[in-house]
Amino acid sequence: MMSLSCVYLSWSLLTVAVIPVSVGEMYTSLLNVKQAISVERKLIDYLKTYIDHESERLEDIKRFYAKVSDLHTELYKGPATAMANPLVSFTLIKRLHSEWLNVVYSNEALENAQALRSSYEGEEGDLPKLEDLQGAAKGLMRLQDVYALQVTSLVGGRFQRVTNGQPTDVYLPTVSVPLSGDDCFLVGKVAYEQEDYYHSVQWLEESVRLFRGTGGEWSPENEGTLEDALDHLAFSHFKTGNVSYALRLSQELLHHDPMNGRVLLNVEKYEKLLVSSPPISIRSDGLTRPTSNNLRTRDTYERLCQSQGSQRMQFENPRLFCDYFTNGNPKLLLLPVRREVLSLKPYVVLYHNFISDTEAEDIKTTAQPGLKRSVVAAGEKQATAEYRISKSAWLKGSAHSTVGKLDHKISMLTGLNVKHPYGEHLQVVNYGIGGHYEPHFDHATSPSSPVFKLKTGNRVATFMIYLSSVEAGGSTAFIYANFSVPVVEKAAIFWWNLHRNGQGDADTLHAGCPVLIGDKWVANKWIHEHGQEFRHRCSLNPEE
Repeated sequence: MMSLSCVYLSWSLLTVAVIPVSVGEMYTSLLNVKQAISVERKLIDYLKTYIDHESERLEDIKRFYAKVSDLHTELYKGPATAMANPLVSFTLIKRLHSEWLNVVYSNEALENAQALRSSYEGEEGDLPKLEDLQGAAKGLMRLQDVYALQVTSLVGGRFQRVTNGQPTDVYLPTVSVPLSGDDCFLVGKVAYEQEDYYHSVQWLEESVRLFRGTGGEWSPENEGTLEDALDHLAFSHFKTGNVSYALRLSQELLHHDPMNGRVLLNVEKYEKLLVSSPPISIRSDGLTRPTSNNLRTRDTYERLCQSQGSQRMQFENPRLFCDYFTNGNPKLLLLPVRREVLSLKPYVVLYHNFISDTEAEDIKTTAQPGLKRSVVAAGEKQATAEYRISKSAWLKGSAHSTVGKLDHKISMLTGLNVKHPYGEHLQVVNYGIGGHYEPHFDHATSPSSPVFKLKTGNRVATFMIYLSSVEAGGSTAFIYANFSVPVVEKAAIFWWNLHRNGQGDADTLHAGCPVLIGDKWVANKWIHEHGQEFRHRCSLNPEE
């Protein structure tokens, strides 16, 4: 195998301009993405005003052109006769001295453009930042990976994976759009800048194909061109070891830009490499995905996400059941809750129709102003992370609020004390583009965890409420227990995080699968050990 690292350093490289990254978190919450629609509507209005003003300006220029052309067609056929008239002479001199000057040096076009730019700049605070564009692109690549989607299908607006050698629809969206060559270029460029050539090759291949299909014509709204896509794709193939294809792409690029010195040097080096080493050809489906430090259970995680709950264990374990549940509480006797026991180890149950439509909307509306980028434990502190893409808000409960009523209902169903600080405030979460939360434990696994700041022990149980439905994706996957639960609107899922001896239950390792299609909202209630001494007693068996 030829050595690529020394070659990479030995000649002029394709460099990428480093642009300061503004803090952008729109992509982490679909609510914020939806709000961006109203911003674009304003921009459409501004552009319409600009077009109207420009149309008026061009009509004035056309009128001037028609007037002068008519004079030369009719009046000036006989110059000597025409110029004998002092009025004709005067208008000619005046027109050449000032009218042409006013037309040619008019500031109207600049004023119209400046008015459009000023209106645009007035909306800049609500526009996506560079980080949003990068985050949205990473979201598409995440969906591609987790659900094994074909890039060619995604580009065409469909969600398909290959099953038994044939493309199969994972989901048929009611609304979709195809991607352009420039769209694909930007996704591939994000991967390229991370030195993720597995993804950059696939997306840039589609970009080149689409740009070629348009004859390489440039559009004013595009950031990339066919030449840009060829440039990035050639180097991506080189980095994967496919030097012969990198050479062909570079030669195609030189056809469009024959004086590009850097590419000329690259071609020379590629040719030398191919002389010293035999050429190899690597197909896009033979590329190796980049590894993940945070996702050591990737294969199981992705399999469970793809199944979307279809592997449910009821058919394998006869001890799993459904019933109408009261938990011995008199208040639930007349209106018991439909309980579905999903797993016994760990103990996981689903309560159907736990929350009403009105309550769910109230919770979402109340949470919206406080939504901030979700964080994860990082030692004693908390920080944002790529493996959790969502926004969340914390809602305090009171006896008469919807939150307070939900707390009371949770307490009746679980028999636990959920009042603060024995239960944390209700956390409301809205997921973003490809929003997910990779495998994690809800309970603290380190004594320095922020979970212990309440001084009420560890998180003994989780009660998660589905506030919305989704069309596809977004399941909750229990990795070691080997099952997943699809999003069930208005239902709630409950499980114990700790064994009765206070030790963490490793089988509760779980994940929020990426949302493929839909707007996922959940509410989490984490209940702590303290305050449960007479409600969830320890066992006499220290191993239990």
